[in-house]
Amino acid sequence: MAEKFVYDFEEGNRDMKDLLGGKGANLAEMTRMGLPVPHGFTVTCEACNAYRAAGREFPSGMLEEVAAHLEQLEGGMGRRLGDPGDPLLVSVRSGAPFSMPGLTKQTGSERFAWDSYRRLLQMYGKTVMGVDGDRFEEAIEQAKEHKGVRNDVELDEGDLRRLVEEFKAIISVDTGREFPQAPREQLTGGIEAVFGSWDNKRAIDYRRKNKIDDSLGTAVNIQAMVFGNKGDDSGTGVAFTRNPANGDPHPYGDYLVNAQGEDVVSGIRNTMKLEEMDEVQPRAWEELQGHMRTLENHYRDMCDIEFTVEGGKLWLLQTRVGKRTAFAEWIMAHDMLSEGLIEVDVAMLRLDANRLEELFKKVIASGGGAAAIASGLNASPGAAVGKAVFSADDAQEWAERGEPVILVRRETTPDDYHGMIRSEGILTSAGGTNSHAAVVARGEGIPAVCGADQVRVDRQARKFTVDGTTVSEGDWVTIDGFTGLVYAGQLELADSPIERARAGDAEARKEKIWQAYERFMARADEVRRLRVRTNADTPGQSANAIERGAEGIGLCRTEHMFLGEERVAAVRRMIFADSAEEEQAAYDVLLPLQRDDFVGIFQAMDGKPVTVRLLDPPLHEFLPDQVELAVAVALATERGRSQVEVGSDEALALDQATELLAKVNDLHEANPMLGLRGVRLGILKPGLYAMQVKAIIEAAAKVKADGGNPIVEIMIPLAVTREELSQLREELEPVARQTLEEKGQELAVLWGTMIELPRAALVAGEIAEVAEFFSFGTNDLTQTAFGFSRDDIGKFLGLYEERKLVPANPFVTVDQPGVGRLMRIACEEGRATRSDLKLGICGEHGGDPDSVRFCHTLGLDYVSCSPFRVPTARLAAGQAALGQTTTASK
Repeated sequence: MAEKFVYDFEEGNRDMKDLLGGKGANLAEMTRMGLPVPHGFTVTCEACNAYRAAGREFPSGMLEEVAAHLEQLEGGMGRRLGDPGDPLLVSVRSGAPFSMPGLTKQTGSERFAWDSYRRLLQMYGKTVMGVDGDRFEEAIEQAKEHKGVRNDVELDEGDLRRLVEEFKAIISVDTGREFPQAPREQLTGGIEAVFGSWDNKRAIDYRRKNKIDDSLGTAVNIQAMVFGNKGDDSGTGVAFTRNPANGDPHPYGDYLVNAQGEDVVSGIRNTMKLEEMDEVQPRAWEELQGHMRTLENHYRDMCDIEFTVEGGKLWLLQTRVGKRTAFAEWIMAHDMLSEGLIEVDVAMLRLDANRLEELFKKVIASGGGAAAIASGLNASPGAAVGKAVFSADDAQEWAERGEPVILVRRETTPDDYHGMIRSEGILTSAGGTNSHAAVVARGEGIPAVCGADQVRVDRQARKFTVDGTTVSEGDWVTIDGFTGLVYAGQLELADSPIERARAGDAEARKEKIWQAYERFMARADEVRRLRVRTNADTPGQSANAIERGAEGIGLCRTEHMFLGEERVAAVRRMIFADSAEEEQAAYDVLLPLQRDDFVGIFQAMDGKPVTVRLLDPPLHEFLPDQVELAVAVALATERGRSQVEVGSDEALALDQATELLAKVNDLHEANPMLGLRGVRLGILKPGLYAMQVKAIIEAAAKVKADGGNPIVEIMIPLAVTREELSQLREELEPVARQTLEEKGQELAVLWGTMIELPRAALVAGEIAEVAEFFSFGTNDLTQTAFGFSRDDIGKFLGLYEERKLVPANPFVTVDQPGVGRLMRIACEEGRATRSDLKLGICGEHGGDPDSVRFCHTLGLDYVSCSPFRVPTARLAAGQAALGQTTTASK
């Protein structure tokens, strides 16, 4: 039986999303529900994939199926495509009609016919024929300027006739082809353009950013056309059943009288608020509210609805579960649970752990006294400060060199996506709350103010003006996506309500977002099996992590405790020591400093486990840069100077600097990250690790003597053989026992290692004979498994992701087939040797939700991450316990 490539709306349902695409599946579902949906049919995603696989050739039989379904549609509507008297008009995804003769007869309006024709030329020319869309917009702007009007609807029939001829000329000049007049040729071209759009740059960028599989393909929806630009009894809009920006449980959206859908999305006209529709078309507004309630109850979620009113009759053109900000996501889950619409675990699974950090977005500090220069719509929450730029390319370029930017545009288009996602915030002078800029900003968690119509953007001059205030490229701008206000200059930002509530602010604790946060984090903590620790090196970091729910420290990096003038000097004395006595003298200086650091950490983590990693990096990191020092010594020698500047604030006598250079040269390694570091350093300089163990145990003994409950785990890094770990334990455990005896304390100490090299993972069964815990150092494990340098991968990672040579950045999300397999081997073989082997992860992957879910499946005991990622890990661990494998659809 031949493969079926086309389905009528009556044949599908919402569960057929993979076949019909999201829009097609939901159109079918609304049709089955009996809602007012214009008749139509869907060409499947499989047809798109077959077209792509065949080198941009339609699969056999597809066009014949389209023709058969079109004939059925014509029969049902009583009109035929291309009939010069009373034609059937259809849209192909974009909503552009693909047959123009006969419009005047249908409506009696010459203006309507010419307006629809220019829309067809504009959208078909851009989407199908590849004409730069700005060419058409510039022609419209010139026509309005010539007539002295601001809005498209103020152009009359004659103006639109002239625009049609101008648009045809633009198409002819830019493409070398005339605009096709045969409706079926237009229809075929439209289908081909939709299929082709799957592989354009902005679609690829979007899929890469949102981890969407390239193989899915896109469907095409062909639908009887309805028109919102027939007059004042018509219009078009986008409605959300709840506010997607702040979660408010009331309808939200935009409406335009006498307009088509692209007018709302493109931002070419500033819209009216959705509820104002009641003032101009009350009957349609009442019907729309009823359909919104029906759809939300049916989908049990907030719905995004595109609709058109044609001659007073309401038509629903699309629905989907609506995208929302992270802030709104939590509010909606809280409210829908309270309303009984969904269960608690359904609500928690709807929360995107990847976006949890957005709840902590800064707000503009109160008391600054700055006056706003403009106001617009609060399209996406959060305050943002940056330098004004006026193109997406500039936004990307400036951001890549570390400049925070605010992208300022009249309106944005899908072609701006690459610059939008690199911006701190987005400001547009046109468009509503459902314009392209607003939708993208909300989806990506970027603060945005849209439709600030006091702002006059001069893209060519790279500036904007507001009532005499001029902001040029590179000038600081502050926007407030909570209030819609725009400020010239760099304003101070303050903590979010959640941060204030956590700090004890009574007013902040009354806010719904804090109540939602407390509710769902408590549920995550209740159901999760994985414990969540933090990576912390100071008492302050430790206390911060505990406030965020950390249950211990999974990685305390002792090398950070060696920084500071006094400590670096002591480390250098240890490096330069010519005798055991000199080396020990350096350790004697370092020991009390380290001990005091550990006392503070154990006190902050009282009753919680603390995993201390003994010194890991190579010793050259505590010495000046080899090349810089060699140049400085050479210049001083050549110029006869007695002093050599070492670094920015240190000077040495020439003979001392020469001696220092000799030692730096001795320690120089071609590949230091695989050189003398970690366990190897401990074996070469046993006094170093002995000093650290003594400092750790003395600190723990003091805290215990003072009534505390320190839980100590000592981690020896970079071990790849059983013998390395065994030898060091034999040397270090007596130091710990002797120190405890001297202090008169008893303390259980766990000894383990970091699994951060492939060999360690492969022989984990042997290493577990002498290790009581493993902690996966996935940063180095990823580097050595891939042969990628974490510091250099940025030069080619983008290309690798674009070409799908790697599924995602392996330093962000654990590479399950490779690195993940090494982890699985280590877990299974380690626990086969030692059943009570404690397993954790302490690389930055410990705060990545997808990696946390993988760690849950491996059976790890805990994940560890930076303090600010602790809530994210807690939520992801809770979701993993409920069986979630992918982020819930938004």
